[in-house]
Amino acid sequence: MKHDHDTGRHGHHHDTGGRVAEVALDFCFCATELAAIERFLIRQPAITAAHADRTRAVIHVAYDPERTDPDGIRQLLAGHGYRCDCADCPASCCQPDHPAAGLPDQTDTHSHHPSHTAADKHTTSDHAHGGHSTATAHSTATAHGTEAPHSDHTGTAAMDHTGHASATAAGHAVHDEHAGHAEHDEHAGHGEHMVASMLRRFAASALLTIPIVVFSPIGAAIGLPEQPPFGLSMGWFGLILATPVVWWGGWPFISSAARSLRIGEVTMMTLIAVGILVAYFYSVASTLLGGHEVFFEAAAMLTTLSLLGHWLEMRSRFATGRAVEALLSLAPPTAIVRRDGHDSEIPLEQVLTGDVIVVKPGAKVPVDGTVADGQSYVDESMITGEPVPVSKKTGDAVVGGTINTTGAFTFTATAVGADTALARIVAMVQNAQASKAPAQRLADTAGKYLVYVALAAGALTFTAWMLWGGHGAAFAVTAAVSAIVIACPDALALATPTAITVGVGQGARGGVLFKNATALEATAGVDTVVFDKTGTLTAGKPAVTDLVPVDGTTDDELLHAAARADQPSQHPLAAAIVDAARQRGMDVAPPLRFDSIPGHGVRATVDGRQILIGNLRLMQREHVAVDGLTSSAAALAADGKTAMYVARDGAALGVVAVADPVRESAAAAISVLHHAGVRTVMLTGDQRTTAEAVARGLGIGTVIAEVLPEDKAGHITALQRGGARVAMVGDGVNDAPALAQADIGIAIGAGTDVAVETADVVLIRDNPADVGYALSIARAVRTKIKQNLFWAAIYNLLAIPVAAGVLYPSLGILLQPQWAALLMSASTIIVTFNALLLRRHTPPAPQPTSTPATAVAAS
Repeated sequence: MKHDHDTGRHGHHHDTGGRVAEVALDFCFCATELAAIERFLIRQPAITAAHADRTRAVIHVAYDPERTDPDGIRQLLAGHGYRCDCADCPASCCQPDHPAAGLPDQTDTHSHHPSHTAADKHTTSDHAHGGHSTATAHSTATAHGTEAPHSDHTGTAAMDHTGHASATAAGHAVHDEHAGHAEHDEHAGHGEHMVASMLRRFAASALLTIPIVVFSPIGAAIGLPEQPPFGLSMGWFGLILATPVVWWGGWPFISSAARSLRIGEVTMMTLIAVGILVAYFYSVASTLLGGHEVFFEAAAMLTTLSLLGHWLEMRSRFATGRAVEALLSLAPPTAIVRRDGHDSEIPLEQVLTGDVIVVKPGAKVPVDGTVADGQSYVDESMITGEPVPVSKKTGDAVVGGTINTTGAFTFTATAVGADTALARIVAMVQNAQASKAPAQRLADTAGKYLVYVALAAGALTFTAWMLWGGHGAAFAVTAAVSAIVIACPDALALATPTAITVGVGQGARGGVLFKNATALEATAGVDTVVFDKTGTLTAGKPAVTDLVPVDGTTDDELLHAAARADQPSQHPLAAAIVDAARQRGMDVAPPLRFDSIPGHGVRATVDGRQILIGNLRLMQREHVAVDGLTSSAAALAADGKTAMYVARDGAALGVVAVADPVRESAAAAISVLHHAGVRTVMLTGDQRTTAEAVARGLGIGTVIAEVLPEDKAGHITALQRGGARVAMVGDGVNDAPALAQADIGIAIGAGTDVAVETADVVLIRDNPADVGYALSIARAVRTKIKQNLFWAAIYNLLAIPVAAGVLYPSLGILLQPQWAALLMSASTIIVTFNALLLRRHTPPAPQPTSTPATAVAAS
């Protein structure tokens, strides 16, 4: 995103101090309590930032190492009643705005992914192939920088592995990397433990609550016996059964409320605990004083139904992170390592950089590396989404988590633990899911004050009914407890993060990685998408597109003659002709003689016959008649292709056309964007005629051509000044300034290199159609957030007055506390379920479109 954007989305990085710790809270399941702990931690002088991940019940805490450490943070929280695990977590190169991202100077714990720097696109100058230079300019591909070995792993490749019995310092470092990565699994276990514990408490509480309800006025209303067994009064019978329900079953709510008060906060648990304890203590007092109006059934049902609602909510909430857990499971638990000529299977966390790994047919690749020996085909679909297995031979890179198919090979490990591509993808997705959108900050503030509103409503309700109601204290207590309990800040607190979590996970399954919630929210507002041409809409590599032979000459004969003549040439277009011939199985032997004719083309001697290939000037110079081919050549040139005449022994053989072919999915991508009401722009350094031809075929509305790489950002700025919210789509390297300037930078074709620093959204696949999917999932998430916030707000607006009894004087309707608890839980479940519906979101289908192109030449 551009640095000077008015929302400050990019350029207000938190001062996160020197270190980042990850705090995994035990049995802290309330979203509003997590927000309260976040506020509490931020108030501490040694802590510079805190960020709660509500889907995993963890908090990333940036702290000053000179003033505290993870153990100090743990003791701070333990002193206020919070049990937790706290440890330093490795820095993340995926999301600079997130506290878990660490600081640039944190090189002693984790090596950052190298920054991608902008590289100029170079257009080819006139070559000896005169025809090669007439129609198009070509961009040279700039290779991505390679990641340096982790600093902690330095020298591990050369270490003595004899026996490998004693742990080395490097081994410990690698183990720490794996351990940090494995913490995600452990924290997921915290969530499962909390869900299981909540279910046990609900089941036990339900067994004790049922008898209380049977012998309560609720049971009597449906014809059940009113007298409790053993001659007990309803007061003592309810006290015996309700006490364990309230104090054991309801302990999560009561303890949470108490912890929150200790840090000076009130949460949704405060409301539930107040409702339970008011009903319970009122009933205890009434029983001890010999009264007959007791609410043990209300206290027990309120506890039981709250447990049920929170169990369902937690089960749904923690399920939103299962997409990430599925990614984590891609890596095998063990690896076969060859050390000193012996193969041994060891745990994955013991693999070191420099180790030689053996991969058998059908086995998973355990870590990232480079093939050292052998060859095979590897299925990389689980990482890149490409369905066809990729050929791997000596020197090729392999990615951890992918699956070997038929052959066997060995490779040298180059990245392990948190440095692997799989780990970086997981880190990016989890950081994005945990990040806080601007709407969430507003919801947190509203939820905090809603608790005070609910408590005030309860007090006001009790006072009003006692002073003017004339129905007694029991009635006033019932209305007050219902008003307190029914307010639901949890639904408000979960409205945004649940939608973001599911949306980010769904995007990742489709090969779209959002770096944070702000990027997701900004993507939804994009109305103009700017595409780079070469390598984005086109393949980025010249290829033969057309063969036009004269009568009596076959396509193969024409192509073979041209390829033999061009074989010695290093020109990109000549290479395309030679590659096309080899793909058809032709033997492309070098010519006996090869002469380059500047500004015209090539003359070569092949099998004793003279072959000419070049432009029309060459044919005219050599007196070759091409009258029947000029119209075809002109039509090809009009489509942005380079048309080259081929002749043999003074007679024309035909025309060969070469161009950077448009990707098959490009037209569908543009169609989807137009159907979504998004304007499309092509921004390219290529010649205007070539750019116009490509844009015309794709239906792109505006073409800005002949632009130098360093000038692209200026054109993005001009679009923004016109009121456009711009997304720039490029390769993340050559287009870095434009990606940074745009409201949203989208790096396409990143593959496993997901940490493109100038991009806000990373498309793993080299498929422009994923741009439309990114916009559609972002807009779907925005819609869900609006729906959830509306439901949470309207629910509380209507529910609190009804629970307070405003309908009782006219309609005789008074909501009992137990039903208020059920409605409160239902609202949270509805918000969560609505977010989970995003899992059904599929990429939009292409729509027919026809948009004329408007060319704009760069001045």
